[in-house]
Amino acid sequence: MKNFTQKSLLLSLLILLGFSVDAQQVDNQMIQDIHDFHDVNVCSHTKQKMLERKLKGSNTSAGLNIDVTYTRMEWTINPAVASISGVVTPYFKALQNLHQFNLEKNPSLIVDSVIYHGVQITASDSASYLMNIYLPNLVTANTIDSVSIYYHGTPTSTGFGSFIQDNHSGSPIIWTLSEPYGAREWWPNKNDLNDKIDSIDVIVTCPNGNRAASNGVLVNETHGTVNSTYHWRHRHPIANYLVAIAVTNYAVYSDFASITSGMVEVLNYVYPEDSSYAVVSTPKVVQSIQLYSQLFIDYPFANEKYGHAEFGWGGGMEHQTMSFMGGFSHSLMAHELAHQWFGDMVTCGSWTDIWLNEGFATYLTGLTYEHTPNSPYWNLWKHNTINSITSDPDGSVYCDDTTSVGRIFSSRLSYSKGAYVLHMLRWTVGDLAFYAGVQNYLQDASLSYGFARTDDLKQHIETTSGMNLTEYFADWYYGEGFPTYNVIFNQTTDTAMSVRLDQTSSNSSVSFFEMPVPIKVTFDDGTDSVFVLNHTSSGQIFNISSPKNIQNAEFDPDLHIACLFNVSSNVGMQKVENEGHFYVYPNPVIDKVFISANNEKMSQIEVMDMQGRVLKTIRVADNMKQVSIDMTHYASGNYLLRISGEKSNYIQKIVKQ
Repeated sequence: MKNFTQKSLLLSLLILLGFSVDAQQVDNQMIQDIHDFHDVNVCSHTKQKMLERKLKGSNTSAGLNIDVTYTRMEWTINPAVASISGVVTPYFKALQNLHQFNLEKNPSLIVDSVIYHGVQITASDSASYLMNIYLPNLVTANTIDSVSIYYHGTPTSTGFGSFIQDNHSGSPIIWTLSEPYGAREWWPNKNDLNDKIDSIDVIVTCPNGNRAASNGVLVNETHGTVNSTYHWRHRHPIANYLVAIAVTNYAVYSDFASITSGMVEVLNYVYPEDSSYAVVSTPKVVQSIQLYSQLFIDYPFANEKYGHAEFGWGGGMEHQTMSFMGGFSHSLMAHELAHQWFGDMVTCGSWTDIWLNEGFATYLTGLTYEHTPNSPYWNLWKHNTINSITSDPDGSVYCDDTTSVGRIFSSRLSYSKGAYVLHMLRWTVGDLAFYAGVQNYLQDASLSYGFARTDDLKQHIETTSGMNLTEYFADWYYGEGFPTYNVIFNQTTDTAMSVRLDQTSSNSSVSFFEMPVPIKVTFDDGTDSVFVLNHTSSGQIFNISSPKNIQNAEFDPDLHIACLFNVSSNVGMQKVENEGHFYVYPNPVIDKVFISANNEKMSQIEVMDMQGRVLKTIRVADNMKQVSIDMTHYASGNYLLRISGEKSNYIQKIVKQ
């Protein structure tokens, strides 16, 4: 799920049509799109105060003695009126001998009757959202049974909306968005992450001129003199919060994506007034469907559909097989589509693990930029994501407060840091092990179309990589903050250099982040090589040598690590004695050393130790031809003078006696 603070901002991104659009046409909009993704509280409602709402009774024990195998939902909706009426019929398997069970339901929903085998039975509400259903006879363990709950009411809204009545260009709309706990606000169900409904039918009756969008395949529609009925059928397991409906005067069209398993329909329900914008935007999601299918596994609901339904919110929500969309920018479509694999097919088994949904969807959006040929946006995405992570020194990817919507859907932690935990994991174990591990995670029979926890992903990546990742997850998932590196490059000969890596942590929960650190070395013939340093403690010194002359060195230029860093370097500096621009004498020096300009002005001189640490800085006035430095108080040994001139910087080694 992803949010932009203003719907109008999304609608302004009309030319963000996909990967192959000419770069000159989309540069500014793509950059804005990427910036917006990280500059807002992702998944925040337009009323930002809702993000801070604490949800009472959000973790109940509803329905723990039953397994819901199928649910038939029949609703009557008038999009001009903020109410719902209908009947919900859950079929369930008794997990033990039982006389009663309960579901979650907001007390504001009025139950007209509960029917069991054609007979009305007793049900009661509690103040804690629990609806208790009392069965007249004992239902024995492993028996399949059902009840039908007839109800009506005006649903309340929590989190991001739950059940909203709104308007677009004068036309009424009702839409739902139940993540994380809002399903109980508009229909009785098991509302926690412990039981997916194996299959559902959704049947919505609404006034003529409207259409109802929902999960699965539209198997039937009928039109009467006053009302129309739309029957959606979904035959894959689905978490309760992913069940959704939206009703308004939709315009309808389809795009199609070809993947290994066949053709996937992308069904689009859009506002009529936005049709011209939508029809040129939505086809670009096809390339994302194909990319994700190639990198991971084929689109997991290919035998039904994928789709978009426009709704009145400033972002998007990954309702299974039909994402509800506040607009059709590239990043929004890519993000919500990614959830069909990560969040829908495999759903986080606890809101503490929400990063398994949001971190993956955020990272896959980044991968669309990485796999766009000659695109600059992959590096921009990484820069912005790191900036988001390092904007505050605290916070873990592990969600430590699941009663706060704002904490669950923290853009910095669940989204940005969650995405970079995956990117750094890929860097740590290698592409082959990373992608194989994630594919196995998606196809694990105990997880696929079910629920997963962080340890499940960890175990699969450990299996494919052969690495123990306990410390990695302790640092980056459970731990807070990020590292700051102090890097000292010291070129000792033309073909050799040393690298000293010091590290501090932004939060005391992690004493040290062990990471493979990439150093890119450029040679004087224009070639380069990346050296990966196994950094296990602060203050480590690594020696790098090559048969070629070293011209430059860079710390993590491809942004593999979410960190801050400072670099001090004397690598690739030209030698004064070979240039004749300046004269340094005497050398060795006893008390004073003199630097005289020959054919280039000096602007600054720095005295450094052999590790490249600056000991003294001298600013040189424009008219000064000579500078003297008192070395009396310096210990005997080798030092470096770095002289900044008009054309370049120069380095000179001196000996203090």
